Amino acid sequence: MKQRKPVVALVGRPNVGKSTLFNRLVGKRTAIVEDLPGTTRDRIYGDSDWNGVGFIVIDTGGLEAQADWRTARAAPTPAAAPLAADSAQFVEQVHNQANLALEEADVIIFVVDGKEGLTAADEDVAEVLRQTQKPIFLAVNKAESPQRRLDAVEFWNLGLGEPRPISAYHGEGVGDLLDEVVAVLPPYPFDLEEDEGVRIAIVGRPNVGKSSLLNALIGSERSIVSDVPGTTRDPIDMQLVYNGQLITLIDTAGIRRRGKVEPGIEKYSVLRAMRSVDRADVALLLIDGVDGVTAQDAHVAGYVLEKMKGVVVVVNKWDAVEKDSQTMVEYTKRIRSELKFLDYVPVIYISAKTTQRVHSVLPTALEVAEARKYRLGTSELNHLIREAYDRVPAPSRSGRPLRIFYATQAEAEPPTFVLFVNDPEIVHFSYERYLENQIRAYYPFVGTPIRILFRRRSGDRDKA
Repeated sequence: MKQRKPVVALVGRPNVGKSTLFNRLVGKRTAIVEDLPGTTRDRIYGDSDWNGVGFIVIDTGGLEAQADWRTARAAPTPAAAPLAADSAQFVEQVHNQANLALEEADVIIFVVDGKEGLTAADEDVAEVLRQTQKPIFLAVNKAESPQRRLDAVEFWNLGLGEPRPISAYHGEGVGDLLDEVVAVLPPYPFDLEEDEGVRIAIVGRPNVGKSSLLNALIGSERSIVSDVPGTTRDPIDMQLVYNGQLITLIDTAGIRRRGKVEPGIEKYSVLRAMRSVDRADVALLLIDGVDGVTAQDAHVAGYVLEKMKGVVVVVNKWDAVEKDSQTMVEYTKRIRSELKFLDYVPVIYISAKTTQRVHSVLPTALEVAEARKYRLGTSELNHLIREAYDRVPAPSRSGRPLRIFYATQAEAEPPTFVLFVNDPEIVHFSYERYLENQIRAYYPFVGTPIRILFRRRSGDRDKA
């Protein structure tokens, strides 16, 4: 049985430096860091290791001062910085996410702000943490100066044991903290290969239901869901096993067209979403069934295609569409027309809200993932290329026809074919597309783009 990786959760009120500490622990800028409370909303996961012990780190949204983590106080404490303007409505859901993180955690690091000192909000969080039966480490962040390290003693009043002065930004004291953390974790060798299985990214413009689909696929409130566009800012990974196949689901922030991206947090989120596409095998491109295909959808699709990833077009909110027996057929025709460059991509219709046809999403994505791995034998590939070449005359330039000498599949994921010819410059785009269609007629490579490269045969002296 595969060994479970231990989990360390970072909790605390907003703007105390949890995301900065998270980024230091995982060794890369994964969580969005902004000097604005309420930036992190969902649980963000990352892998870390210390002294040969591997573990998962969870960065949670900031916990505002509350009577009980469910009902917000009428007014925040004077020491607390104001929340981002659009974050107040997410307070309850952020707390729910933090509760889930605490349930998953083996160890909790409670991060407080040594610069601001002890606040009522810290005391509220500490009251809840004292009810857990898990090891808790109190990290007093922003304690760069000797005076702040001395002042950290006031956090003894929280009743959570020894305050540990650190600077997440500069790294001071973090190593000593980790020494204590890993001492209570079950060992997990950091050199074990971590299999992510098939990586599936859920992408699309804002407010098409990406987080709702993620939750429907895994059957739990893994990611905050809201009707407000742009709710998900950080990519979120979740692993599950489906019919014996390990899958990593990646929920991403909505991708807007370049000209529509706001500076600051949203810009970082879009860049992060694009990087999530980079490491995915298959992208689920969500389209709003009520709105239909938009220019933004085409932009997102173009980016996925540019990265040569497998694609499944998922039309969401199908329950809200007025339809008859021909609606789905006509809708598919419209998608094929507006996304002409994705004519090989499967289209499925779902409602993440009601879970209608959600059961078909993962099997379709796995079918696309398998198609990306398929290899055509050299002899069969050359046979079908010769037949295609004989069937349709090849283009010529200045009376010099294109000659194809040999073909091979050089790579998979994505399928890449190399055709050795007398002169690559003779090849016209239309003929390249014709050859692609002939390859797909033999094996469809469903949902995955294929790449055809034309190379001049070494030493070719063709004078035709």
